[in-house]
Amino acid sequence: MSVELLTTLKRNGFSDSTIAAITGVEEEDVEQRRREIEITPSYKRIDTCAAEFESFTPYMYGTYETECEAEPTNQKKIVILGSGPNRIGQGLEFDYCCCHAAFALRDCGYETIMINCNPETVSTDYDTVDRLYFEPLTYEDVFAVIQRERGLGGEVACLVQFGGQTPLKLALKLQQAGVTILGTSPDSIDLAEDRKRFAELLWGLGIAQAPSGVATSREEAREVGTSIGYPVVLRPSYVLGGRAMAIVYDQTSLDRYVTEAVDASPERPILIDRFLEDAFELDVDAVADASGAVVIGGIMEHIEEAGIHSGDSSCVVPPYLVEERHLTTIRDYTRRIARALKVVGLMNIQFAIKDETVYVLEVNPRASRTVPYLSKATGVPLAKVAARVMAGASLEDLNLFSDLEVTGVFVKTPVFPFVRFPGVDTLLGPEMKSTGEVMGGALTFGNAFAKAQLAAGQQLPQSGTAFISVNDKDKKNVSKIASDLVALGFSIVASRGTAAYLRAQGVDTDLVFKINEGRPHIGDQILNGGVDLIINTPLGRDSFFDDLTVRRIAMLHGVPCITTLTGAAAAVSGIRAIQNEALTVRSLQQYHSEIVADGT
Repeated sequence: MSVELLTTLKRNGFSDSTIAAITGVEEEDVEQRRREIEITPSYKRIDTCAAEFESFTPYMYGTYETECEAEPTNQKKIVILGSGPNRIGQGLEFDYCCCHAAFALRDCGYETIMINCNPETVSTDYDTVDRLYFEPLTYEDVFAVIQRERGLGGEVACLVQFGGQTPLKLALKLQQAGVTILGTSPDSIDLAEDRKRFAELLWGLGIAQAPSGVATSREEAREVGTSIGYPVVLRPSYVLGGRAMAIVYDQTSLDRYVTEAVDASPERPILIDRFLEDAFELDVDAVADASGAVVIGGIMEHIEEAGIHSGDSSCVVPPYLVEERHLTTIRDYTRRIARALKVVGLMNIQFAIKDETVYVLEVNPRASRTVPYLSKATGVPLAKVAARVMAGASLEDLNLFSDLEVTGVFVKTPVFPFVRFPGVDTLLGPEMKSTGEVMGGALTFGNAFAKAQLAAGQQLPQSGTAFISVNDKDKKNVSKIASDLVALGFSIVASRGTAAYLRAQGVDTDLVFKINEGRPHIGDQILNGGVDLIINTPLGRDSFFDDLTVRRIAMLHGVPCITTLTGAAAAVSGIRAIQNEALTVRSLQQYHSEIVADGT
């Protein structure tokens, strides 16, 4: 390819990978050709003063022009890779981590550089870092910035842990190009993501994992599904937010979803796990240093049962239903896995408890979306701690000798955009739908849950009529919830099957028609203001017309609609707290001061 053509393509925004795809060569060949003829990007300063006077703001963007306005120094510098565009599954939680990492490193005397392509984030504010590059989070663009920053001989290292899954994918290639990756090594990152290697690691540690397999075709997926048994969870590897994930209960459903999973990550195989029905799920965030010391930031119990994406499930710290012996096992597993993976910095592990066995579901050697939540609950800025550890400090240097504790109860609740997207089903599943989160703190679980629901825009009713319609699998567990609602002053109406079951259990229940059974039906009752709370748990991802219509009507009319029984039980606790306790305001500083006073 001629110098003129390659220069024209680069000036018009063609990436090396795009040029390689068009010309049928490898991306590395295009990069090498560019460097041979010295076609490299220069960086211009964004004029924040509209040419009224000279701008000194260190906002840079890449272009293929001759003059470069970037002014790298010879100081020790650390490049932080941001999270990129906000989307479902990857939002401001990671931006929080990037900012706190930058603040901590600046306090330690490092020059901080942020690479991000989202001007809506705090990490792209003028005073967050010493220099900001508005560049795509691709290998080509990130490596070009690092090369420019190396210009005067300054030491340049890179952090990939704080921006979520996007920068994590670049770690191995950057290391192969000679970039120093601080914290957990790219090989350990790949080990945690590689299903076969990770399963061998857990087997060697004697830690249980749900039966699983890997497939690259429909035929292989069928074989895995048959061998490990249904139901199974399908998930593409290297994706965030549960994109294209599904729980399938038979081979027909598996065939239907395999194509979707492959499309989500075409260069990676499909991961298939046995779905642990009716299991408790928990999340753990921890920080480890190079010496092998591990401090657990918190163990968070999911309020929704297994099968709901962790980003869509409310969770509580400290756990309120899990037995202490299981928590002891979880702490032990967390430390052993962190040391086996040689984690330096943050790590997130998802656990499940079923039939008295603790299973490891997933390990992410990076910041998770729960880091800001735990940091506020404990009063310890975990992202700052992790950044300093990755820069060489030990946990002992930071006066962290034991796992973090909380005073009171803190509930995290997701915020959903259903009002803006009325066509989206409110039924929760393994694919993430929430776009934010809130936190409620109190001295009791019910009070904290009620506060969190209020903050999320969902006002729990104190009385009225509750409509209950659950699938056959859930019927055995719904009678206590219904009885509790009656004791709290609610009237119960239910669909035909649920009403018959509740009556047989001695719960006073009125029958209401489904939408296809004639009028007046449940939709009419909601429209007329006759329903104050809905508990609706259809089975599987494909809900029947009636259930979907009921949930949409409820959303449009502001009626709380709960789609899991564990969520319904938590709502009952919240309603009881509203009736019996005052929802008082208490600052985080008050909670944190009590932790200090206790000496923990």
